Amino acid sequence: MQNSRHLLVGSLTLSALALAACGGGSTADTVNLTNDRGTLVQNPPTQLAALTNAQFTASLAATDSGKSLLQLTTGSATGTVKCGIDLRYIQYGTVGGAGEKTNATGALMIPTGGEGCTGPRPVVVYAHGTTLDKNYNIALLGSTNAAASEAGLIAAMYAAKGYIVVAPNYAGYEASTLGYHPYLNADQQSKDMIDALTAARQALTKIGNGTSDNGKLFLTGYSQGGHVAMATQRAMQAAGMTVTGLAGGSGPYAMSTFIDAIFGGQPILGGTLFLPLLSTSWQKAYGNVYGSATATAADFYTSTYANGIETLLPSTTATATLVSTGKLPQLALFGNDLPVYNAASPFSIFYGAPAQSLIKTSYALPVLGDIQANACAAGQTAAGASGCSPAHPVRVAAKTNDLRTYLPTSPVLMCGGANDPTVFFANSQLTQAYIQGRLATASLPSALSTLVNVDEAPTSPTDPFAIAKGAFLQTKAGIGATAAAAAATAGGDAAAQARASATAISQNYHTTVAPFCAAAAEGFFRQLQ
Repeated sequence: MQNSRHLLVGSLTLSALALAACGGGSTADTVNLTNDRGTLVQNPPTQLAALTNAQFTASLAATDSGKSLLQLTTGSATGTVKCGIDLRYIQYGTVGGAGEKTNATGALMIPTGGEGCTGPRPVVVYAHGTTLDKNYNIALLGSTNAAASEAGLIAAMYAAKGYIVVAPNYAGYEASTLGYHPYLNADQQSKDMIDALTAARQALTKIGNGTSDNGKLFLTGYSQGGHVAMATQRAMQAAGMTVTGLAGGSGPYAMSTFIDAIFGGQPILGGTLFLPLLSTSWQKAYGNVYGSATATAADFYTSTYANGIETLLPSTTATATLVSTGKLPQLALFGNDLPVYNAASPFSIFYGAPAQSLIKTSYALPVLGDIQANACAAGQTAAGASGCSPAHPVRVAAKTNDLRTYLPTSPVLMCGGANDPTVFFANSQLTQAYIQGRLATASLPSALSTLVNVDEAPTSPTDPFAIAKGAFLQTKAGIGATAAAAAATAGGDAAAQARASATAISQNYHTTVAPFCAAAAEGFFRQLQ
């Protein structure tokens, strides 16, 4: 649940990239248009760029945000990244949320250069955060595409450090023909990730540039991608596939508890954007999320927004335009006639006049009734998702996509920020508690699961995540100070400056955490190689 336009690293300049001819490799192209799961449409896949480590370093050093990323990845704003990058655009077959055959696209980043860059290398499969942009293409490093920031982050954090990176755009985005995105559908999204990996491995054997898969497999992602990465680990484990390590950032893993919180009086920042993606996804998969098997979008959304909303997202229209033209409300997720509305609560900003809010009160009331009748008390830490017995279809769907259902057999890192207003840190805390309980029952070491809060001072002089924590705290303080200074310039008093600082930090919090959790993830993976 993340708008990647606002990641720390800005778009790299396209002029810094050495664009290469299509194709690549020394063998003839093969084409497969079946869209069977895991098939690669074109092999070898199109090469979009070939960067030396010096070229990639220069592109980062050309912007302030790039310098910050260099500082995070190399320890110096003038440091040099280790590897060059061979960037490929992959197209592959997968399935939609109802099992329908479809296609998807993504990026394959192959490290190049000297020692530690070529030969057998570990693979990172990266799941990106929430975006509303239909054209999101993480293979367009250095472009004006909305994905360029996230592409730059993973290129610097993983590919330039010697990892082969597989990064799907997901079904429903870019050139995918699927008319919706199976958002937070754990079954479909794990299949999408596995299919992208299968296709990428076919490409690696044909490209023949001296870099190969060494058998070490790491899964990671941020926000939505954190959920996707963990769902993929669960699916791979069930299929007997070996995962070396999993690192999720700010993911909504504890979906049952999270949905209950949103409907129960604690809506999230960005909820009016994310919930349409989610309801369409789950409706396509389960057929009854609107309240029953015969209900329609008009039973879920108010008449102000119901018309056309199922095909609205992802969109080629800017989010601000969707709001300004009345397609979506900015904040009013629920009507203020709900019994959980409290005018004195900080969550009151997410409630509005019933007819002008997104979700119908007549829909939300039965959900609230089910929360009360079939409560998941205290997040059901010990029992995980199995401790809840919901009746309402949206809560049943949430339980289906709750990831507290299995014991990971490979090391797990969960990273986030304690004050996240978009994906509550409780998702990570509850999932960590659940995994720790399962580890204890299985007589396995608790060190197999690690929880990192970047919004705290290092816990000790030997804290392995001290750099990520310190850098986040410094960045957060800078965001607040900049906003306070702007308020002071506008004539605001101390109270106005404090409000401006707090607002800026809150609005940018979720996306600000992302690069620091990526740094924590890479350090975690490095210890497992």
